[in-house]
Amino acid sequence: MSNLITESEVEQVALDILSDLKYKVIYGPDIAPAPEGTRPERKSYSEVVLVDRLKAAIDKLNPKIPSEAKEEALKKVLRNDSPDLTVNNHQFHKMLVDGVDIEYRKDGRIIGDKVWLVDFKNPDNNEFLAINQLTIIEDRNNRRPDIVIFINGLPVGVIELKNPADENATIKTAFNQFETYKAQIPSLFNYNEILIISDGIDARSGTISSLWERFLPWKTIDGTKKAPSSMPQIEVLLRGMFEKRILLDLIRHFVVFEKEKTRLVKKLAAYHQYHAVNKAIEATLKAAAVKGDKRCGVVWHTQGSGKSLIMAFYTGKLVLAMDNPTVILLTDRNDLDDQLFTTFGACYELLRQKPVQADSRDKLKE
Repeated sequence: MSNLITESEVEQVALDILSDLKYKVIYGPDIAPAPEGTRPERKSYSEVVLVDRLKAAIDKLNPKIPSEAKEEALKKVLRNDSPDLTVNNHQFHKMLVDGVDIEYRKDGRIIGDKVWLVDFKNPDNNEFLAINQLTIIEDRNNRRPDIVIFINGLPVGVIELKNPADENATIKTAFNQFETYKAQIPSLFNYNEILIISDGIDARSGTISSLWERFLPWKTIDGTKKAPSSMPQIEVLLRGMFEKRILLDLIRHFVVFEKEKTRLVKKLAAYHQYHAVNKAIEATLKAAAVKGDKRCGVVWHTQGSGKSLIMAFYTGKLVLAMDNPTVILLTDRNDLDDQLFTTFGACYELLRQKPVQADSRDKLKE
């Protein structure tokens, strides 16, 4: 890239890639609140969820649910009960991946059911938008993130870009910008799943609780080979993470919340974890099939590659892919056993059950 490239050109490159991935691109001011008598999409600048689009998606995806129950689900999604951003985000994430719990009366009795906000099985059954220059005003703070990614009206991704020609505007500056946004327009981040920072060449992803060193590059598009170093990382990351099927898979199976000392931390799989788990799931299903050979292979790890989380992601996805399998983890060291059990205990939502640690043969048999 030449030194004459501007931030708006970097933005246009990102929008072109997203458009290529079949996202509908909208210019923020085109849906901004407008004078009385008109019907703008956003009623006010403080609105971060595109409510009409979310309502339409809820109606489409939940045809058998009574309208008052769907209204109740919508209220739950729009309500944030905690002053803590990560706590609100955690509550929303559970509703997004597991459905919104609702109750309604049918045939004289109360029925418990779920309202789905996203169709995870059929990516094209959802609406994907990339909106640039979306003005958000909260507590008199007027901010305009570069690109916000919406699925069914929910702002699940935010991309902050910097000018590669400006020596002072690095991706660290973009990271710091997010810290400011989280303090000044927190409503937007109650619904966030992925944060992206880029200067058009370098690009990294993280979550709302990720520290600077936890923002990581995504180094492959297809999961079989690393992208050539000549390709800008923003292109690798957007094509590798934001392809519709992959983005929904990441949100549903590759996000965990863990309690670390006094803070709740949201973690997103790195590229090697994501692709290793999906290859392992594929091999397991093949090996466990009626004509399978019952041998599904080995994942080889280096130190510090996030082994424990890979095992948790694998188990969580396998629980849904197979008919409630029993998964046993064998270790050759007590400290490793405790470390794994701690990770699995912290990831019980992803596993959809609480893990149990066996300290004897009898306990294992039980």
